[in-house]
Amino acid sequence: MTANNSGKLDAILESIKNLEVRVSRIEANGAASSRDEKTAPRTMAKKLSIKEFLLQHQPATDIQRTLAIGYFLENHTGLACFTRAELEKGYRDAKEPLPSNISVNIAHCIKHGHMMDGEEKKNNKATYVITRSGEQFILAEYKKPKDRN
Repeated sequence: MTANNSGKLDAILESIKNLEVRVSRIEANGAASSRDEKTAPRTMAKKLSIKEFLLQHQPATDIQRTLAIGYFLENHTGLACFTRAELEKGYRDAKEPLPSNISVNIAHCIKHGHMMDGEEKKNNKATYVITRSGEQFILAEYKKPKDRN
């Protein structure tokens, strides 16, 4: 081998050694960061559960609870409208006892203007939506807004 080829070979071997050191550092840092990701607390906000929502807004009556569950379904699960069966599922998800007659609760909410019939049907079942006054009633912790007159 000539001196020129020997010098090139030495330079190639030195470059390979440097690359091996760099790769080892990268792999060590990658393993450390993946460990940190597994043990570090997540910064993403946790999705609000229906139970947590009811604990925050504490309905005093079963009718208020029915209204609050409907509000949660619309505003936290993305439903545009909901059925009686979806309300009942909301009660179960919240680990709340089902009312003896949820239809009476719905009718009461409609009578007070907090809920109304939805425009569409789901599987031939009636749907409901929370009205603006129903939303305000919940957000005001179930107190009627004062008249502005």
